[in-house]
Amino acid sequence: MSEGALRFRLGALAHRNFQLFFLGQGVSLVGTWMQSVALGWLVLELTNSPFLVGLNSALRSLGVLLFTLYAGIVVDRVDKRRLIVLTQLLQMVEGLILAALVWTHTVAVWQVMALAAFVGVVNAFDIPGRQAFMVDLVGKEDLVNAIALNSSLFNATRIVGPAIAGVIIGWRGVGLCFFLNGVSYIAVIWGLLAMRLPQFVEAPSSESEWQRFRGGLQFILGDRRMSALVLQVAILSLFGFPVLVMMPVFARDVLHTQAGGYGALMAAVGLGAMLGALALALVSDRVPKGRTLLGGGVAFSIFLSFFALSPWFSVSLVLLALTGCAMIVTTALTNTLIQTFVPDELRGRVMGFYAFMFVGMAPLGAFQAGWLSEHIGAPIATAAGGVVCLAAMLISWWRVPALRETY
Repeated sequence: MSEGALRFRLGALAHRNFQLFFLGQGVSLVGTWMQSVALGWLVLELTNSPFLVGLNSALRSLGVLLFTLYAGIVVDRVDKRRLIVLTQLLQMVEGLILAALVWTHTVAVWQVMALAAFVGVVNAFDIPGRQAFMVDLVGKEDLVNAIALNSSLFNATRIVGPAIAGVIIGWRGVGLCFFLNGVSYIAVIWGLLAMRLPQFVEAPSSESEWQRFRGGLQFILGDRRMSALVLQVAILSLFGFPVLVMMPVFARDVLHTQAGGYGALMAAVGLGAMLGALALALVSDRVPKGRTLLGGGVAFSIFLSFFALSPWFSVSLVLLALTGCAMIVTTALTNTLIQTFVPDELRGRVMGFYAFMFVGMAPLGAFQAGWLSEHIGAPIATAAGGVVCLAAMLISWWRVPALRETY
């Protein structure tokens, strides 16, 4: 580990393979966030329906809900790098197709929804694959650091991507956002192919797929800390994170701003999350992880509810930054503790369960958020979700002392 990396506790960056992954992901994630903003704006312009905005996001995660538990079994027995290269190529194709549809003026809602469902299936394999691949890049000694740095990158690009998208949508429309996202995947694919990794050798196993699935499930159910972590992720995905899906509605109908304001709101979440992740990377070995995780979840729930009820744009920006900071502390520490607890031979399957709860529950969360927002308004629906998340965190604090005491 280099002296500079040790001093700033960014030891994962001393690993060449992680450097390549970090650089490629950085470029690609800017494009991903640009497309995310453009999709929300496109669906709202085509349909004028908060419900369909939520439905589009739900379809992009539906495949994770349906297939990621099986994908976790696959991840444990295939070459993870080859799997991730394939999933990145398929996502590149989706971005370029969207750009072509917009530029030829043939885009229709059903096409956007169909592509969203396709990417959902791709993500079912991509998410657990990338999560389990992290330990291959840095080893267990720098795993916490790598997860925190990856989270900071994810959220730094959440600032840059939406800000760029807001400008581009007003200048050239959503089509250019989709095209640039497609091109951005070249960077991450190049980084993956340039890595130096041991030759993959599949470990022999006499277990059936059902036995392998059951082994992962038994591990989660057999540890109260693991069960609580997975359940918390599900609650946050169902009732907390849908605020991001509803952001176009808050921007236009609650805060009365346009594409630039929408981009600023998304960027505020990213700024807070980036700062939270960087702080976590610097102090990750000195904080009590269980208490910090639960405290972050409580703070997230409170800030989310306050944002939902704010009618002022400037106040909403501050509250979203605080929400993003608390959100990333909670999710990064959840990922870290799960990966710390799980043995290597179960890593793909357990991360498949994690992805199932984190991303797979998102379709249901987006559906309920869109439906409630259509009937009682986005502010009340989002505030109610914050209350549910707060209750879940307080129950975990009370009922699972082993998690609260994990250092």
